[in-house]
Amino acid sequence: MYTAIKHIHLLAIVLSISLLIFRFVLTLKGSELLQKKWLKITPHVVDTVLLLSAATLCVVIAQYPFVHAWLTEKLIAVIAYIFLGLVALKLAKNNLQRSLAFVGALAMLAMIGKLAVLKQPFILSI
Repeated sequence: MYTAIKHIHLLAIVLSISLLIFRFVLTLKGSELLQKKWLKITPHVVDTVLLLSAATLCVVIAQYPFVHAWLTEKLIAVIAYIFLGLVALKLAKNNLQRSLAFVGALAMLAMIGKLAVLKQPFILSI
């Protein structure tokens, strides 16, 4: 069961990141493609699968945010990633703000990946 859920989670990660990058490029170009229904719905479906698989993995491995520091930091980084993605795709007033938020979102992804692999917190272990 663990392996299947992990693979679903990893696939959802790849799809989520790919959609973020694709939508960011379209946003910079001011593309009409962003108005397509599938491009408005698909990211929400993928991210829901991603979060549900993450929660399921927490239960399966019996490690939880606010109990295990690495997972608490990962949750905080995921929230920051979501916020920065929102700024990059919708809230920014210009392309500089969009680009800075996008780079920040990618930095959060790097932190999330490091935490997932090493299970060593950056900050909360102090």
